[in-house]
Amino acid sequence: MIWTPELASFLEDAPWPATKEELIDYAERTGAPMQVLDNLAELEEDDVMYEAVEDIWPEYINQDDDFYFDEDEDDYY
Repeated sequence: MIWTPELASFLEDAPWPATKEELIDYAERTGAPMQVLDNLAELEEDDVMYEAVEDIWPEYINQDDDFYFDEDEDDYY
């Protein structure tokens, strides 16, 4: 199972919480790439309720999250 931010973004608007089957159905209905469907099919648990994309791919960073970069922090020389 290989996830990328682009692939995971296809599930951002999924009807959370959702089961594996509900996510596969959502991905099919919304025209997600085959790799998304393949990745979802590889999930081991059929009856687990996933609360968000991060439950499937913990490294996922939501594009809506605000990231703060402080330019005044000490520079490393």
